[in-house]
Amino acid sequence: MKSLRFISAEAFVSNAEFARKSLRGVAHNLFPLLFKASYLLEQGEVIHDLVENWPLVDFNMGKLLGTTVDCQEDLSHRTCSVCLESCLTGLRDYVLNHPSPYVKRLKVVDLTGIKDVEVQFCECKKTMGRWARTQLLSKLCLELLVYLQQTQCNPGTFEISIDVLIDLFVTERNYELVAQALLKKCYCPLKICCVAFRSDNLALQKFFYIIKLTDPSLLRKLEIVHNVRLEMEHLEILFNSMHFPLLMSLTLPARTFNVRRFTATDERMLTNIGEKMGEMTQLTELSISFSILTGRIQKLLSPLKTPLKMLDVSNCSLNHADMAYLANSFHANHLEALDLSGHNIPDLYPSIFFKLLSHSSSVLRSLTLEDCNIQDNHVNMLILALSPCQKLQEFKFLGNPLSSQALKRLFTFLCELPMLKNVEFPVPRDCYPVGITYPIDDASLCRFDHQKYESVAEELNLILLQANREDVKASTPLFGSYDAAVQETNNELGAYLIKSFKETLEKFTTSLNKMS
Repeated sequence: MKSLRFISAEAFVSNAEFARKSLRGVAHNLFPLLFKASYLLEQGEVIHDLVENWPLVDFNMGKLLGTTVDCQEDLSHRTCSVCLESCLTGLRDYVLNHPSPYVKRLKVVDLTGIKDVEVQFCECKKTMGRWARTQLLSKLCLELLVYLQQTQCNPGTFEISIDVLIDLFVTERNYELVAQALLKKCYCPLKICCVAFRSDNLALQKFFYIIKLTDPSLLRKLEIVHNVRLEMEHLEILFNSMHFPLLMSLTLPARTFNVRRFTATDERMLTNIGEKMGEMTQLTELSISFSILTGRIQKLLSPLKTPLKMLDVSNCSLNHADMAYLANSFHANHLEALDLSGHNIPDLYPSIFFKLLSHSSSVLRSLTLEDCNIQDNHVNMLILALSPCQKLQEFKFLGNPLSSQALKRLFTFLCELPMLKNVEFPVPRDCYPVGITYPIDDASLCRFDHQKYESVAEELNLILLQANREDVKASTPLFGSYDAAVQETNNELGAYLIKSFKETLEKFTTSLNKMS
């Protein structure tokens, strides 16, 4: 729904040449309206000039593009390359080209409200993801510094100080550029302020250096993923040397913890890490998937003083004592998102699982139970466990050996969950060849009867349709849910894996030669 004001704004910016010439006569309070209209129509030149002449104290992308009185459509998920590049170059030119720097009011630019999603609706179909935004902003800041050093500028230009809030994404490929921009930010009118930091495919030494430059005291979200070889001793050094008082969300890479090779020193180290996490009083989201934490989850989580709202302990080899702690802890009553994938829930701890879900049912919005060995004879148990979860919006259970009949029974129940919006279900077991073993390896994952699967998927969607639940999206993403960050950097990560494989082969060959 668009107001008459917004329709008029669209008409104004649709003629880019006229709009750009007329901006100086536009009332300041109309700039946000014109910005959203320009973004919707992908008028890059107009966006650039609006930002270059921005008359207000703050520029918040999330608020500007989100639902407004004049236009209810939320554009914050449109990471249109044309629009975002125009925004950032306009910001650079705001510093350089304004005739009177003394009347500049802009103090804060917030880019954190931009959401990266799988399907883009912009006409150009070219997106600018988090990694590319990190790259471009760093590049523009450094270019701005060079220009100011080489050119005679109005002295007032150096008085300009604008905090640019951004979620940084650093890999080996953009590390040098980002590190230089952060190192020199005190001299640049555009001050990069890192609110969330994601690191992938980066040597530990470089990670420790750049995380210091971000100012950890301001970080709200820290993601250390995949190809950053962070182990428990490194994590202890990180927490001992830096403080994260505002950190709300922490993601650690696979095998950060591995209790199978623990010594007495390691036990003390784990205790210390738990105590350091307890000092992070804002921490409510924790992802420690693919760490081996058998029998140690209490030691890690009990020092936390704030209850967790999101917990990912997928493939952590939890035992009965770990699950019992989770079910009885103060975290259970606050968990809005829970991932227990990779645990044999029906056989190992069904009653504790019931208790955990009953405690979290009043707030639980997202539940992931992938590769949990849930079979046809467990469906009734699962339905009983899920029944109290009336606020559940998302349920993912890929990789479980369920037949098409069991899925139909489960879908009939899922229709009764009033707030459910997204379901990820497995390929039915009867679509695979007889004798398939679970968990299914990647090589066999796609070897199923696709025609039969499509027929079953139609029947499942018909169950939703007949229950008037067209609002529920049901899908089978074979290789997991969409991850915008992984998608954006998959070429770099692929090259890294090939390089690692080559180095491993070379070491193996060298060892063989020495033996012979």
